[in-house]
Amino acid sequence: MPGEEWFAVLPDGPSAQAAVCALRPRAERIVAHASGRPWLLGRWADDQVTIARTYRARVAVIGRCAVTAPELTALIARVDDVAQVERAAGPLAGSFHLIASVGGQVRVRGSASGVRRVFHALLGGATVASGRSDVLAAAIDAPVDEEVLVTRLLAAGSVHPVEERSPWRGVTAVAPDHCLVVESDGRSAPRRWWTAPEPALPLTEGAQALRQALSAAVDSCTAGGGTVSADLSGGLDSTSLCFLAAHGPARLVTTYRQGADPVNGDTEWAERARAALPEAEHRSVGQDEAPLWFAGARGPHPALEEPGAWVRDTARLADLARRMREAGSRLHLAGHGGDELFSVTPRYLHDLVRDHPARAPAHIRRHCLRFRQPLWPLLRTLAERTTYADWLHQAVEEMDALPATPTAPSMSWGPPLRMPPWATLEAVRGARILLHEAAAAEPEPLAPHRAQHTAVQYARTAGAAVRRIDQATTRSGLPQAAPCLDDPVMNAALSVRLPDRAGRSAYKPLLTAAMHDVVPAPLLARTTKGDYSADFYIALARHRAELLELFDGSLLADIGLIDISVLRAALLVPHPTPHIVTHLSQTLACETWLRSLPRPHHRPTSTPTGRAR
Repeated sequence: MPGEEWFAVLPDGPSAQAAVCALRPRAERIVAHASGRPWLLGRWADDQVTIARTYRARVAVIGRCAVTAPELTALIARVDDVAQVERAAGPLAGSFHLIASVGGQVRVRGSASGVRRVFHALLGGATVASGRSDVLAAAIDAPVDEEVLVTRLLAAGSVHPVEERSPWRGVTAVAPDHCLVVESDGRSAPRRWWTAPEPALPLTEGAQALRQALSAAVDSCTAGGGTVSADLSGGLDSTSLCFLAAHGPARLVTTYRQGADPVNGDTEWAERARAALPEAEHRSVGQDEAPLWFAGARGPHPALEEPGAWVRDTARLADLARRMREAGSRLHLAGHGGDELFSVTPRYLHDLVRDHPARAPAHIRRHCLRFRQPLWPLLRTLAERTTYADWLHQAVEEMDALPATPTAPSMSWGPPLRMPPWATLEAVRGARILLHEAAAAEPEPLAPHRAQHTAVQYARTAGAAVRRIDQATTRSGLPQAAPCLDDPVMNAALSVRLPDRAGRSAYKPLLTAAMHDVVPAPLLARTTKGDYSADFYIALARHRAELLELFDGSLLADIGLIDISVLRAALLVPHPTPHIVTHLSQTLACETWLRSLPRPHHRPTSTPTGRAR
């Protein structure tokens, strides 16, 4: 990752000397503890790091945050313990790592959505933390962990708590809701810093909190002035961000990429939004003017930190970055996370019948009418009381079952766990072992309510995507921001009562209420969402030959995870079924990641089942 930004966090003690020797040759910047020992090493731009120093503490904010050093110093004036840092930093808006050094202890945390992550590894017996797993992997010469990699083939990418594991052996990922505390002797331990809020606020109060949080999040993007760009797809999320950004000190350029389906409603709504924002510059990209999904699948593949399904968009993202850089943009805003946080899945009915049984019948009737689901099967589903751990055990047992056509939305803790049909028996067995081990530890869900758990899980999935998109576009000169996934926005959205987030008839009622008088009322009246299935199938047809060529020399096949003949047959079907298309992105992500690594990392250290070869 030459030339890219990175940082490492070292303990405040002699135990860090080996880490200093290993990392200092690659570092362009060093920040010291109060003791004078190296604390932060790495490479970063001036506007990405703010340092505050008091007699007792050192605190760093790394990422997107408009706070100045004097302001941060004032916030931490009374901090004399790392446990106090979180409360002191409470007023901060943006998306960032928060790092503190107080009294010989170090505390590091990312963001609740996982847009900012924390990893750690042992260097010379001392714990070193970083915001990038590949920085630590390079420092300790870590091989690929095939036992974790095999779970990344799952259609959803992974599942809690397996999703929190790093695909590098010897590099440990800290869960997004935990921070890492490192002692002066190099020992470390994770501690919880974030818990999903109780969904208790009524819609009116919650909408006001969301409006304040989302406005502050967008302000953190525009505070530097200059020019920023933003997606303006016509959807409620991107439209809201654009109207908020238009009120800031930065010049706004919006972009819309036309879809292939002529009945996609996004086009009409995007045109309406552009007409209501005359002060912004608007750019539209035709269907044939930009790369499709899977363009450039054969490579070359730049170094990637971890596998990510958005690798299918590599050429599209590079094209976006080029166009927006030419327009003068220094930062691009996107609406990722809005779908996950501003509405709820039908699983909220399972929570509603227990928390507010008197309100449940009306919601159940509306659900049955909308999804044409018979009442009695739905009631039987709502009556089951499976714990998260039990659901995970059951989902693992059904992993290799044939995919069923869903007849109604799921009320369980999560979607079915499905390996691709081209996964080898060894790969399926390896995934099953790892997931069973995770379930045996009786993991708690991410929130007590099923719908709330799902919202956090999906927000983390979106956060992982944003993290990898930002790395790709930053490499092309255009960092990305997803204000909907900032911590205060996530807290505000999740604090609202589940039935209020579901609404009666409005689409995304929470966001609609929050953006009253910010976005014109006619634009808030939209109740549909654009569909891009046609774009996906057109891209697959156009780039099928490239995909076949890529997998002909598959590294996943070399380590026994996929059967090329089955994958090839699936790609050659004229109209692949939806579940085939869903799996393809994850498989492509894992294959491309392996190809981006230096050659020594390609060879496995064990089979996916953990048995020596």
